[in-house]
Amino acid sequence: MPVARPTHVDIDLGALRHNFRLVRHQAGAERQVLAVVKADAYGHGARDVARALAKEGVDLFGVALLEEAKELRAAGIRAPILILGGIYPGQEAGFFAPDLIPCIFDLASARRLDAAARAAGRVIGCHIKIDTGMGRVGFFNGELDDLLPELSKLTHLRVDGIMSHLAVADEPEHPFTAEQIARFRQAVAKVRAFGHRPRYLHIANSAGLFAHDLPECNLVRPGIVLYGALPSNHFAGRLDLRPVMHWRTSIALLKTLPSGSGISYGHRFVTARPTLVATLPVGYADGYNRRLTNRGEVLVRGRRVPVAGTVCMDWTMIDVTEVPGVQVGDEVTLLGEADGQWIRAEEWAEKIGTIPYEVFCQVSKRVPRVIKG
Repeated sequence: MPVARPTHVDIDLGALRHNFRLVRHQAGAERQVLAVVKADAYGHGARDVARALAKEGVDLFGVALLEEAKELRAAGIRAPILILGGIYPGQEAGFFAPDLIPCIFDLASARRLDAAARAAGRVIGCHIKIDTGMGRVGFFNGELDDLLPELSKLTHLRVDGIMSHLAVADEPEHPFTAEQIARFRQAVAKVRAFGHRPRYLHIANSAGLFAHDLPECNLVRPGIVLYGALPSNHFAGRLDLRPVMHWRTSIALLKTLPSGSGISYGHRFVTARPTLVATLPVGYADGYNRRLTNRGEVLVRGRRVPVAGTVCMDWTMIDVTEVPGVQVGDEVTLLGEADGQWIRAEEWAEKIGTIPYEVFCQVSKRVPRVIKG
């Protein structure tokens, strides 16, 4: 067999299981858990992540696209799947498969799905999305008085869930979350008053689950915490999460450059002394963000060492002058744990001005995922 380049991601399923059990404990016996595995499980590999969580007894899965749901079914996942991204014209028949649940956030989609279901002699369960203040998709409370009579005409749709999404739950003291929760309760009351009996009520994302009391909700939707990252720095020190992703490569080349040598495009790093430079076979095409130029750090032989110069499409250089005994082939950890030290997604996010979600999702498909545990 051909040997691949050494750049890969280790996915620690033991850490995933640990994080899920924290979620299950926090949710309590009265709530079910929908694990969000959209965007290829935030870059971790949806097939393997979902299989591991299914064995742990997750109740439902959440994806963004019908195509993602079909991928899970092909992987043997049989739990109900909520498709959060709605229904695009022409996809209606795809929701006739057992336990594929559409999210409805506009009347046109609801009418198309009802017509397709009527023609097929089916009744499709769906979740109705309420916009309580996200300003993205969903029905405003003020629209429900007109919407609910129209929904009652769609006899081949069944309202199985009412849902919304919290905009600022990652800031636990922000007063707007309480306003959103109040609006959600009002919407649920209106829907029930019109005769619908939704099985599921849910608004809690990862931050909402761990920061707010939501007694009316019987389903929670964790995402980022499953993968071992914090919803925000407000949760630092409060959650015993274990990162699931560990991104590694190996040193491809070592060379000593004299003082005054420029490194990489633009010579944004110039050596101030004789410098031992290691070249790594990883770059921004793999998701190692170019904004880590002269800012990123990696782990080599138990030491943190800096990125030196501009991150290239396929290569990144690091300064290993202070690493005793460093050799070609030494393992390098870009993200995750090595020798008891950590480089966490939160650290990356702070350096490049983003969030851990994007850090994970940017790891490209050309980086193999190696399943551990």
